[in-house]
Amino acid sequence: MPKSTDFYINGQWVAPSQPKDFDVINPSTEEVCATISLGGQADVDAAVAAARSAFESYAYTSKQDRLDLIRKVLDVYKARGEDMAQAISTEMGAPIDMARSSQVGAGTWHIMNFIKALEDFEFERPLGDHAPNDRIIYEGVGVVGMITPWNWPMNQVTLKVIPALATGCTMILKPSEIAPLSSLVWAEILDEAGVPAGVFNMINGDGAGVGSMMTAHPGIDAISFTGSTRAGIAISKNAADTLKPVHLELGGKGANIIFADADEKAVKRGAIHCFNNSGQSCNAPTRMLVQREIYDQAVEIAAETAEKTTVGLASESGRHIGPVVSQMQFDKIQGLIAKGIEEGARLVAGGLGRPEGFNKGYFVRPTVFADVNNDMTIAREEIFGPVLSIIPFEDEAEALAIANDTEYGLTNYVQTQDGAKRNRLARKLRSGMVEMNGQGRGAGSPFGGMKKSGNGREGGVFGLEDFCEVKAVSGWSPEDA
Repeated sequence: MPKSTDFYINGQWVAPSQPKDFDVINPSTEEVCATISLGGQADVDAAVAAARSAFESYAYTSKQDRLDLIRKVLDVYKARGEDMAQAISTEMGAPIDMARSSQVGAGTWHIMNFIKALEDFEFERPLGDHAPNDRIIYEGVGVVGMITPWNWPMNQVTLKVIPALATGCTMILKPSEIAPLSSLVWAEILDEAGVPAGVFNMINGDGAGVGSMMTAHPGIDAISFTGSTRAGIAISKNAADTLKPVHLELGGKGANIIFADADEKAVKRGAIHCFNNSGQSCNAPTRMLVQREIYDQAVEIAAETAEKTTVGLASESGRHIGPVVSQMQFDKIQGLIAKGIEEGARLVAGGLGRPEGFNKGYFVRPTVFADVNNDMTIAREEIFGPVLSIIPFEDEAEALAIANDTEYGLTNYVQTQDGAKRNRLARKLRSGMVEMNGQGRGAGSPFGGMKKSGNGREGGVFGLEDFCEVKAVSGWSPEDA
């Protein structure tokens, strides 16, 4: 077992060049659960050198070899599922049952979907019958710097690492320093699966340190980042001098449009979705837009759902939500709840302070505001906590206007039995994803947003393409291929 202070570089666990300790806090107890080291420039340089060297051979491995490798990663990942669940639950506060099912399960799901996508992915394709000697070649972009957040650790790590492995890229992963333990387990998994030395490297660090060093590094060919819009803007600026592509999956402020003819479970389903993972999901439906005819009833159902949503320790089994990840996150959420009250929104459930029975831990009361308008702070800023804002609307045109009146564009939701209305809204909502009537996206569907929610697409064939360069070749010799 490596020390929590070690980095994984060039197939080995190595001590950082100039150790700088950072305490990882268990958000349920506010106690230190691990101490890691934050890296420096020498560590980044070493990881980049290892990745660049490994790319010279790994880029030219066969698709079949890479498929076999990823299948082995999946086998080891499944075998280490309980270790992964315990790490995630401890570091970021996901209740242990949810960590086992949803958090670890997200990684399993993505690995399986990438295997399916890779099986059918053609790296060399004819341009068309009109140009028999032209080929389009997809090849790995090179060395990829990956920066992942704390809220869904293995969801984001697998969405980046697996397509990079699939397309022949090499990589350096910087997980969130707030929740790094799961990525230490992940590095062990890749090591056991036999990923060649230098193909995958991992360094702990913060955004201002290792994150900035990676995004500006001339030896890194592309950046894949998931996190806040603020950080995404800073990363884009920092990477500009090297002209490397930067793929961003950023924040959201999803609208959940509930029409009068929505199914009877639509409001409850939307509130539960908002509170899931303690509200710490970029695609959470945090703005519930409700048609006037059913508005009062919807407010009652949402408030009742919040009151029945129990809060508990991450280590305990059960269907409850855990704490938010940190003191900083707790304070931000409390400030925005106070802002909602100050600006005149009607508090119908939850509110300020910890839930009853808690005097420590970063626990937030599931909160519902009614009579919100789209100019209020709680309707415009991403809260990233279990806080739902309910906004009334009169008709389809007003609902669409409210939903699109945001700087974000990640996921919107529509609840109506009118199929034509669903289709119209799906076309007009300015977001990368639209989910309707509680139906989730299918395997291989792309995840990503518009506007300040980002610019890349993760998952399935779209995720593979994000890690490829496209090369046009003329004068190809088909008989010698």
